[in-house]
Amino acid sequence: MHEMSLALNIVELAEAECRAAGGEMISRVEVEVGALAGVMPEALQFCFAAACRETMAEGAELEIITVAGRGECASCRQVGTMAEQFTLCSACGGLMRPLQGQELRLAAIVVD
Repeated sequence: MHEMSLALNIVELAEAECRAAGGEMISRVEVEVGALAGVMPEALQFCFAAACRETMAEGAELEIITVAGRGECASCRQVGTMAEQFTLCSACGGLMRPLQGQELRLAAIVVD
């Protein structure tokens, strides 16, 4: 389950930002997760709670903001939604290239 390594990295980044801001504790972490990123939000939520133990983020709330998948057809340049990594264009049947939805980004932290 790669969500545990992602959760550990999120906590590490959040702690670095907390220290840089002069904070002592992290009460909330907001993460943007693309619909095409291959991350299971429920698993990330579970792993985050475990990754926070004995850190500055212990007890912190994790908010996962889902970023919809959007892509552009490689053939006709039509832009549309993508629910899966490999999506065919509804206009011409060509393969869609992701434009958004693959990201995993630490969006914000709330420190005390």
